Formats: sequence, C-alpha cells, structure tokens
Amino acid sequence: MRLLHQFRQKVATWPYPVVTILAAVSAFGAYTSMYAFRKSFSAGFYGEHEYMGIDYKVWLVVVQLIGYTLSKFYGIRFIAEVTARKRAFYVLLLIGIAWLALFCFAVVPAPWNIVFLLINGFPLGMIWGLIFGYLEGRKSTEFMAAVMSVSLIFASGFVKTVGRTLVTNFGVNEFFMPFLTGALFVIPLLLFVCYLEVMPPPSKEDRQMRAERIPMNAAQRTQFFLRFIPGIILIIIIYVMLTVMRDVRDNFEVEIWADLGVKGNSIFTHVDTIISIIILAMMGLLILVKNNLQAFKYIHLFIFLGFMAIGVSTWMFDRQLIDPVLWMTFTGIGLYMGYVPFNAIFFERMIATFKYKSNVGFVMYVADSVGYLGTISIMMFKEFGHQDISWSSFFKDGMIYVAIIGGVGTLLSLIYFVQSEQNSKMTYKYKTI
Repeated sequence: MRLLHQFRQKVATWPYPVVTILAAVSAFGAYTSMYAFRKSFSAGFYGEHEYMGIDYKVWLVVVQLIGYTLSKFYGIRFIAEVTARKRAFYVLLLIGIAWLALFCFAVVPAPWNIVFLLINGFPLGMIWGLIFGYLEGRKSTEFMAAVMSVSLIFASGFVKTVGRTLVTNFGVNEFFMPFLTGALFVIPLLLFVCYLEVMPPPSKEDRQMRAERIPMNAAQRTQFFLRFIPGIILIIIIYVMLTVMRDVRDNFEVEIWADLGVKGNSIFTHVDTIISIIILAMMGLLILVKNNLQAFKYIHLFIFLGFMAIGVSTWMFDRQLIDPVLWMTFTGIGLYMGYVPFNAIFFERMIATFKYKSNVGFVMYVADSVGYLGTISIMMFKEFGHQDISWSSFFKDGMIYVAIIGGVGTLLSLIYFVQSEQNSKMTYKYKTI
C-alpha cells in the first residue's frame, strides 16, 4: 500500500496528456482482458450436442447471459455505492471467480458444466462499472471512454481469434480453451489495473466542468430516476434493441460468418479492428466540444446516423448490392455507433449537462439490466419458437426493426432532453428573480 501511494504521488506530477493517454490505454487493456474470461467460450462450436431440443452452445450463451443480467440488476446498487478505494480489489476478485468457473467448466462433463457459465457471467457483469469509475467526471473522459469502449468492439473478435487459434493451431480441447485463453490475459490485466489504481482523482477543474461524481444511496437513485423518467424510458427502449442485436452478433458471429460463406480465423479481428478505428475516430472528436449540451446533441446525432447505416446497408445487402463482408462491416459500425456512446459518453454528458451530482454507473446499470433481459428473452423466443431460422437470417431481419424504431426513438430522446434543459434554465431564472 505504501509503494502504491508513492507511485500515485509520482504519477500526479506527470503531464496531464500523458496521464490521460495511459489511463485510456489501461482501461482499454483491462476491459479487453476481461473479455478473455467472458467471451472466449463463444469461439467454440462444441459439436452437434443438444439438450431438451436446444443446441448446447445456445445453452451456454443463454445461461451466461442470465448470470450477466442478474449481475446488472445487482450492479444498480453495487456500482452506484462502491467507493474508489475498493475498485481494484473488486475487479481482481470478480475476474478471479469467473476464471475459476471456466476451469470447472473444462473439467466437469457436459451438460452439467453449463451451470459454471452462470457462475462465470455474474461477477463479470460488474467489471464495466468498476473500470469506468476510474474515468468518469473528467474533462478528458470522452477520450478515455472512447478508447475504453473500443474494447467492446475489438476485444470480442480478438478473443475469438485467440480462442480459435488455440483450438486449430495448438490442438487445445474446446472445453479447456476458455480457461487457457483467460490465462494468457492474467498478467496484462494486473498491469492495467495497477495503473488505473494510481491515477490521480478528478481535479477541481474536472468537477467544475463535468459535475461532481458521488456514490448514490437508494433515495438519491430514486430521485435521479424520477427526474429524468421520460428520457430514461426512451433510452432503455433504444438500448435494449442495440444490446440484443449486438449480443446476437457477438455470441453467434462464428455461425453468422459460416452461414454467409466467409471462412478464416482472422475475419473476426479484421472486421472488428476496422470498426474499432472508425468508432474511436468519431467519438474521440467529441473531446473538442466543451459545451455539454452541444456535445449531448452531437451524441444523439451520432447514434441516429448509426441506425441509418444499419438500415441502408441491410437494405443494400438484401438486394445483393453489397457483399457479406461489407454488410457485416457496415452493420457493425452502425450498431456500435449506437451501443458505444451509451457505454461511454452518453450518460457522462447527460449528467454534465444538467450538473446533477450522481454517477454514470447507476443509470448505465439500469439500462444494462433491462437490455440484457431483452437479450435473454429474444434468444429464448428464437430457440423455442423459431429454431428453423438461421442466426444470419435472424440477425438480418432484426436489423430492419432496429434501424426504424431506434432512429425514431433517438429523435424523441433528443427532443425530450433539449426541452428538459431549457425548462431547467427557465426554472433557475425564475427562482433567481
């Protein structure tokens, strides 16, 4: 602890841009490392096993999602109340539990090992909030959050590539592959978390620009929710659709590419790297916008254009105007143009716009809990009612609904928050007269 304190004091003397860049890279690295423990199992095919008429891999995906979703509901309170001094401890403890569950998944025979994906999913659902807690409420949060959120795109494809390489090039058993993939990321995880832990806290200037970030008790959480309830409902509707289709793409990307006739272990990383660079460049520019309300408007526009990209590219692919690789690339860009802001800067700028003392973790976990519940519901609906539909067809058809409903919902959200901000100004002006 003494050594950690000394290093923290030394880091505080470094130039602000250096601290910011290292924090961004560390958050990206830490969350990418987490993905090795969460998504590596999805790189496997696991043969043609079925239980109760449901494909074995679907069982794995759904059961892990149930654990992950329960974690999001628990995280509404846990993340909102957690203190800064316990973040690193919880990150390492929770990922350690998830890694142990992957070992049990490897050694316990199917189908009994399915339950360990539930145990794996629950602790991992709280990692995002813990890591983002290091970054929020700073004048450079946009940049750091943008870099961190690229891991949502890059990490999944990268981890699948690592997992498939272990299986195809090194002959690793598919059941041991998730545990061994995680083992490759243990040391990087420790290094990244150590740097995040020695970051200086938000400065006085940060707090003035972005509003102070505080742990929230039950009464404060209720008050926050009631203050913004129309906007939060719209956000949840949009976010549920993005989460569902993003998770379908993420969990069944191997099957979707196979259905489309595209083969090769590198395709996952290749496409997701392109998407990552584009999203990072777009989101990184928002750091130049100092006015919080103006930035909040731009974020809505960013999300709206993402829905348009989804709709147009799917329409073109359906008419064979573009090939599968271009379609998966453009729909991926569109999905993450909506999904990434909600996981990085949407709520950051929302809180800053209204100068509301709170934290991003609470409202993010409200949206996340409902979003993943929607994912589970859709997957169960597909498996129990429409097993004859391939994942590629399911994904393609779902994109049209996402584009239309998401686009309309984003415009309504923009109208609500702009009007709400104007009303807040009028109320403040009236009180000061």
